[in-house]
Amino acid sequence: MPMAVTLVGSLHGGLFTAFMLALLQVHITRRWSWRKTCLAFLSSLVPFGTFALSRYIRQEELRENIPLQTHTSSTH
Repeated sequence: MPMAVTLVGSLHGGLFTAFMLALLQVHITRRWSWRKTCLAFLSSLVPFGTFALSRYIRQEELRENIPLQTHTSSTH
């Protein structure tokens, strides 16, 4: 059991760190306010809070006509 806890804990910590780095990047590139950035940080502390955050941001982008980021693959 301790090995599983170590593995899952490390994975969880790595994903949290990646989220924080992505949040910092979005704060800078999209010029998010400190309020919105702090809200995003707080949502990461609540279980499944990032799902609510995602919905909130999507609705806000639609209201402000900000193009949504889409991932498309190009075919040659």
